[in-house]
Amino acid sequence: MTEAPTDAPPNRPSPEEAAAAVTALVGDEADAWDRAGLLPVGLLRELGAAGRLCPQVPAEYGGWGLSSAAAGEFTAHVGSLCSSLRSVMTSQGMAAWTIERFGSAGQRGEFLPRLTGGGLAAAGFSERGAGSDLSAMTTRVRRDGDTVVLDGHKVWVTAAHYADLLVVFGRYEDGGKYEDGGGNGDGGDGDEAVAVVVPADTPGVRVTRVADPLGCRAAGHADIALDGVRVPAAHVLGGSSLPLPLLVTTALAYGRMSVAWGCVGILRGCLTAAARHAATREQFGVPLGEHQLVARHLAELFVAEQTAARACEHASRCWDDGSPEQVVATVLAKHVSAGSAARGAATAVQVLASAGARDGHVVARAHRDAKLMEIIEGSNEMCQLMLARHVLGSSV
Repeated sequence: MTEAPTDAPPNRPSPEEAAAAVTALVGDEADAWDRAGLLPVGLLRELGAAGRLCPQVPAEYGGWGLSSAAAGEFTAHVGSLCSSLRSVMTSQGMAAWTIERFGSAGQRGEFLPRLTGGGLAAAGFSERGAGSDLSAMTTRVRRDGDTVVLDGHKVWVTAAHYADLLVVFGRYEDGGKYEDGGGNGDGGDGDEAVAVVVPADTPGVRVTRVADPLGCRAAGHADIALDGVRVPAAHVLGGSSLPLPLLVTTALAYGRMSVAWGCVGILRGCLTAAARHAATREQFGVPLGEHQLVARHLAELFVAEQTAARACEHASRCWDDGSPEQVVATVLAKHVSAGSAARGAATAVQVLASAGARDGHVVARAHRDAKLMEIIEGSNEMCQLMLARHVLGSSV
């Protein structure tokens, strides 16, 4: 992991300490969590209070203030242990990033310390008719005096089952101005959107867990129904509506980066398991790894892990340097890492054969989890379309 700078905040552990602490907390429990479909809420709050669920939040709000590169390596380590836990970490980070990026000074001061103090959060984008095409979003937010009212339905919101706060994205229905002590923008005309921080226990919020998800079974995926949910207008981030593409793309970028690094972790876990098995399992009088076709599988796994890691490192450098290539580099990292993880996990199952073909084994779990990574935060197909548009735009 990337070394911490010498002027690191006092609450930030060294990379080695952070990794060791999470390893000790997870132990050998990932299998049991996956089977039960639940993470211990006490564990999540402990990790959150230690700053581990959103490590890029600035130190002034109780976070670690990590760079994208350092946070990425930490995310990969968590992903190598438990993708469900890493998914909650991604969700928490997306919520925090959205608040940090779009919130007023007052909103950052109010909400970010809650997310670094043990509070849990989720970010709601997708709807039944608005998955890849988020322009079809129908969740509505309308102003009513000094409050706003939300109506709509979000689906597959990671970590929503555990969340205290929900960052909900919706279309702003009416004109007018918000007054939150920091933002002063005009209301939208229906083509613009807002992000609203909604306490999960607000009347009218109903959270229903997704039954039997394919992967990341303990990540708390849930659908959210919003029926006349009323919150203070001061909970509208930044106090104004924004163009939907800007709002959603900015928030999703963090998620894509986190998922990409999490996939590096999946590959590292698979490589470790496959290598250990191939070195100790004997067939025809020699270790499995000495058979050339099995050796090829190990080489391909190593190449996949290295390729995904290099793509993520490049994207994180773009984030940390403020490069104009940040958006395309993030999409590239997500696409390369998710595809590599799905293929690599399948390869690891092949190497372990029956030993890895039982529910709960690390490579069987990785096989399911990695497939889900090819869908969330921009499917493979959407990533390819975005990359193709970049190529076409660059050729003009």
